[in-house]
Amino acid sequence: MSGWNQSGAAPNDGARPGDVTGAKHRDHNGLKMIPLWSVLLAAVVSIGALIYFNQHLPPPRYRRPGWMTSHWIFIYTMVTALASYILMLGYVSRDVRRRGMPVALWMLIVAVMPGGIGGVVYFLVRQPVMVRCPNCSTELTAGTHFCPQCRFQLAPVCGQCFRGVQITDAYCQQCGHDIAEDAAPARLRVYSDSN
Repeated sequence: MSGWNQSGAAPNDGARPGDVTGAKHRDHNGLKMIPLWSVLLAAVVSIGALIYFNQHLPPPRYRRPGWMTSHWIFIYTMVTALASYILMLGYVSRDVRRRGMPVALWMLIVAVMPGGIGGVVYFLVRQPVMVRCPNCSTELTAGTHFCPQCRFQLAPVCGQCFRGVQITDAYCQQCGHDIAEDAAPARLRVYSDSN
């Protein structure tokens, strides 16, 4: 029988019981990644752009039926594009720090490159999120099951085929092994049905 935590080290006492990866970032939700300054700036710029475009965008010379609808669709499109651009800048400013990349460089690239191309480039070349092992503090990529330095188990795996499983699975989806037979550490058995 293969054990869940081969090193025999005690889990980090500061880890939350429901947190299967121990040191997983709390900012994994996309909306929480957008800072307040970015949301407020997007709102102010949107209101300012609505006022500006409504007052300074001249109506067409020949007013055909439906000209007002196309006028407002254009204004709405421009305001949405400006607000989305500002929100993307805010997201990148926070995500760059989380991934340990140079903040000033990426903010400059995203802000200066036209048409949101800088944002596309950022999302294509950004580095993976790094987490720390709760046992030895080694930096690991997110989704790692075992720490390569101390063999501390960060996420549940099957004891037979060693593939990742969900914490609520009773049997491995790959090989059919009874996961309950594996000696899972208490921090990974939070949602277990056994009392």
